[in-house]
Order: sequence, then C-alpha cells, then structure tokens
Amino acid sequence: MIEQSEKVRLVRRRDTSKKLTLSKKKGKRKWIIGSIIPFILLLLWEITGRMGLIEAHLLPVPSIILKGIYDMAREGTLWEHTGATLYRVFAGFFIGTFFAILLGSIVGYFKLFESLFDPIIQAFRSIPSLSWVPLFILWMGIGETSKIILIAVGVFFPVYLNMVSGIQGVDRKLIEVGRIYHFSPYKIIRKIILPAALPSFLVGIRSGLGLGWMFVVAAEIMGASKGLGYLLFVGQNTYSPQLVLGSILLFAILGKLTDSILKKIEDRSLRWQDSLSNQN
Repeated sequence: MIEQSEKVRLVRRRDTSKKLTLSKKKGKRKWIIGSIIPFILLLLWEITGRMGLIEAHLLPVPSIILKGIYDMAREGTLWEHTGATLYRVFAGFFIGTFFAILLGSIVGYFKLFESLFDPIIQAFRSIPSLSWVPLFILWMGIGETSKIILIAVGVFFPVYLNMVSGIQGVDRKLIEVGRIYHFSPYKIIRKIILPAALPSFLVGIRSGLGLGWMFVVAAEIMGASKGLGYLLFVGQNTYSPQLVLGSILLFAILGKLTDSILKKIEDRSLRWQDSLSNQN
C-alpha cells in the first residue's frame, strides 16, 4: 500500500514537471513570435533612416535612440527617472484598485447601492483626465500626492466597471444551487460569485494598469522634476526627438513588462477554466 502511494506521488510529480516544462516552452514561443513584427519594424526604420529616406532631425534611427538610453543608464539618471515613474504608477494603481474593488463589490452585489452610487460614478467617468490636473494642483499642490491621486483616478474606473459587470453577470442558477446546498451568504460570495466574476475583474485590472501608464504622463507634467513623463516634456522643450522617442520606447517596454506579469497571473488564476486560451 505504501509503495503504491509512492508510485502515485512520483507520477503526479512527473506530470507536474511536464506541465511546467510545456508552459515554459509555450511562453518562450510566444515571446519569440511576439517579437518578430517589432524587430522587422525597427530594422526597416534603421535602414530607411540610414539611407536618408527619413529626416534624422525629425525621426532619429533606433540605434541613436538606444545610444541615448544607454548613456542615461551609464550616468545613472535613467534609473532615477524610471524609479520615480514606477513608484507613481504602482502607488496609484494599488490605491485605485483597492477602492474600485471595495465600491465595485458593494455596487455589484446590492441593487440599492447601485442606484445610489453608479449614476454619479458614471458622470465622473465622463470627465476628461486632464480636467482633474488644475483641481488637484489647487487642492494638493504639485507634490507626489496629487500625481498619485490622478493616476489612481485613471485606474479606478476600468477596474470598477469590470468588477460590477463581473458580479452582475454571474449566472443566477449558480447562486440558486448554492442556496439549495444551504450555503451562507459569505460562502456564496467566496465559492460562487468571486470565482465567476474573476475573469472580468482581471481584465479590468489589466485595463486599469494600462490607463495608469497613460495618466502618469499627465501627472508628471504637473511640476515634476524627474520621471519618464518629465523627460518627454524636456525633450519637447529642447527640441530633442531622440529623448522624446527614447521616453516613449521606455514607456512601451515597461508597460509591456507589467502587463505580461498581470497576464501570467491571470492565466494561472483561470487555469481551472475550460477555455480557448487554456488549450495547448
């Protein structure tokens, strides 16, 4: 009996290691396939720029842009600007997500709270992001607080909408089944509503983080002395297209890396689903 249980454990370990190996190979394949088009575009850009088909003072070639980034990294200024931007994005992201989960859960589950809060939230959602900038400066000055709150506002709305949509989209039959089995309200929320709403919620988090990267540019225009958005502003004022394009490239890389982390969390969290994305 003991030998049989040991064999079962060995088989399970072997299956788990095979799944991990396949998952790693799949991830590498995705990265390779996903980098083909960017590589081709950068190569064409470099070739056309070297041939003089693109004016260098308007659109420098990628090698010059990368050299500028490398020089900033060697001097140490790149890490200072990148660190400041990452801090603002993540601080705003966590604050906005926290309040979106809290309010979205209440509004999605209780009809009374939906009638009370949802109309005003939808009205605030229609306000352009830059409209908040002068108000936040008046209220909180040009320090870190106003920048982080602006990013949190941008993150809040997509996470809130997806949270409400996910909870309200739960199949009522599943809840009825839970009641038949005498689930408590807490158990219904934990066992039925949250797992069913999880896909929509995770999509909302990814959308929220994407908006966080957009809002950080507006935030860093508010009197910032460091950050990638600040570099964009400096590049514009000093007529330095390589600095502007370098900052945009760094935004793209950091945004893609953070989104990939959330995508991996999403895939692992939804591994139980029998969906098209989970097919090998």
